[in-house]
Amino acid sequence: MARRHRLIKTSPQTVWAVLADGSRYGEWVVGTSTSQPVRGDWPGKDSVIDYEVRLGPLRLTNETVVRRCEEGAAVELEAHAGFLGTARIAIELRPWGEHCLVIVDEHPLQGAGGVLHNMGMEALIQLRHRTMLARLAKVCEVEAAGRGTGPAPHPAGRLPGTGGGRG
Repeated sequence: MARRHRLIKTSPQTVWAVLADGSRYGEWVVGTSTSQPVRGDWPGKDSVIDYEVRLGPLRLTNETVVRRCEEGAAVELEAHAGFLGTARIAIELRPWGEHCLVIVDEHPLQGAGGVLHNMGMEALIQLRHRTMLARLAKVCEVEAAGRGTGPAPHPAGRLPGTGGGRG
């Protein structure tokens, strides 16, 4: 089970606002190019977003369903990945002083992903989470700075420690 955390230097409310916008997942979820809410009131229980993954000229569309939502504090998602099956992705927000500690916990539920899951796959998921959390931090911290509620953006247009790229 891949579990990773990151301290994001803005409030849990700012982080939740980004998580609660189903059209923004393409900005921070590794591998996702676009997303849009299609059913329910995202991120309410049983609501759904469609997302697209681009691999060169190939475009794959799938969906993510909210299985549990504790507004402002936690969301548990079931991501559908075609033949790979489904995965449970839990995102927890904890106030940490004036900042937000974000904890991501992911593991396969059904399909080939569960059968093929091993230490190598676990390492890849950890790398993906590290990049994903860096992107989420950048999106949230830049948004907070734009509203005057967080740290100013890094002078080079990226936040320290994010590598500056999309991953």
